[in-house]
Amino acid sequence: MTAALHIALGAAGPRIVSPAPVPVEALLLNRRPEEAAALLPRLFGLCRAAQSLGARAALGLPVRPGDRAALADEILREHLMRFFVFWPRRLGLPPAPLPAQGRMAEAVFGPAGGCPGPGALSDWLASGLGVAPVLAGIAARFGPGEAVADLPESTAESLAGGAAQENSPWLRHRDNPLLAGIEARLGRGPLWRAAARLVDLEACLTGALAPGAELRPGGTVLVPTARGLCALSARVCEGRVSSFRRWTPTDHLLAPGGVLERSLASLPRARGALAPLVVDILDPCMPVQFEETADA
Repeated sequence: MTAALHIALGAAGPRIVSPAPVPVEALLLNRRPEEAAALLPRLFGLCRAAQSLGARAALGLPVRPGDRAALADEILREHLMRFFVFWPRRLGLPPAPLPAQGRMAEAVFGPAGGCPGPGALSDWLASGLGVAPVLAGIAARFGPGEAVADLPESTAESLAGGAAQENSPWLRHRDNPLLAGIEARLGRGPLWRAAARLVDLEACLTGALAPGAELRPGGTVLVPTARGLCALSARVCEGRVSSFRRWTPTDHLLAPGGVLERSLASLPRARGALAPLVVDILDPCMPVQFEETADA
């Protein structure tokens, strides 16, 4: 069973207690590379295609023919689940079946088949088309500066470490005008983060997102996931794994002073009931338990 993330909201700010991390390196040490690469995705319930591709690249193994397609499908499905199932439930909207292949663009965006431009966002949110009601529900619940977190964006160097940083799908769409417009009006809050996943979903559907493993100088491998970028590094000595490190979007999200802590800290206390929605949008990739505090 996956351990839970514990969150308590109080006058002094959010208190976040993360579960003990899985001892990934200890579980992979002294194994042969193929065995280690097969084991890593089985240690976690989500992002298995990303874990598999990243492990193979970090361990010097060839990428298999279906690895990239599996990762693309995984990212697409993760996004669709948020817009059609998880977020509607949290917003009190009816969940819907995931759209069939060939009808996804219209099911997500409506007849236009793509994201609205910055000047058309308000009309699209009010249209009721596709997943617009989900984004409209998020937009209606948060004002400017509420549940926002403004952190330095991840770099290839910072990803290989656990410091707080902006590691999210926005990294793949830094220059997107829709996201820039939302940030200018509301900040990097729930609507901005949900819209970044919408833009990333569009990239999945158009083929603009072609996921693969990027080997950086120094040996760190970067792999896209639905939540951002995963960094992995490994060494193999005499045919056995001698070191293995892994940093995920969840690690950066939960870091002290990270996006989760800052987002909850900037949520007005009177609107604490929205904290579960904030956390669902941030998507820590594990069960979450909210706890009462004496000063709540």
